[in-house]
Amino acid sequence: MSIKADFQLDAKGLSCPMPIVKTKKAMADLVDGQILEVLATDKGSRADIAAWAETVGHRYIGTTEEDAVLKHYIRKCENDTIVEKAFEPTIELVEVVGKNGLILDVREEVEFAFGHIDGALSIPLGDLEARISELDKEQEIYVICRTGKRSDFVAQRLVANGFAKVYNVLPGMTAWTGELIKTI
Repeated sequence: MSIKADFQLDAKGLSCPMPIVKTKKAMADLVDGQILEVLATDKGSRADIAAWAETVGHRYIGTTEEDAVLKHYIRKCENDTIVEKAFEPTIELVEVVGKNGLILDVREEVEFAFGHIDGALSIPLGDLEARISELDKEQEIYVICRTGKRSDFVAQRLVANGFAKVYNVLPGMTAWTGELIKTI
């Protein structure tokens, strides 16, 4: 599977601490929500980049390895865990399980690939306008993201486009304790 990132950083051939130094610089140029793909050959970068992202508040999504090149995926987060204004109606994450509606996962493609709820449909926030016709306006739609921030926005957009049964799932995938389906 080819994973789409907003920017790619080539840190191949560099050893610690240079992959982190270059990642930090590259992240400063991104806007909130964008995904950075870091290419590295230093095996230690797997743990280093994950720990660095956690420490500074960005979202370490995951790492793949292809031909001895590690591909790290990081989402830039600024106040990502703060839910500003919750769309009403909302539904608790645990209540979604067993419902007949559609779970609409609006996280980025790479976030979805590294772990999502079985049966969820992936339509990243940035693709919503182009793909909104794929959704049934009469079906119950449970919109989920990582924390509730992006899903809140998407839920508002769906209602504005005539969808009647839309629920923002809170708190989001950060609280999911069930099985994750990976497509990586």
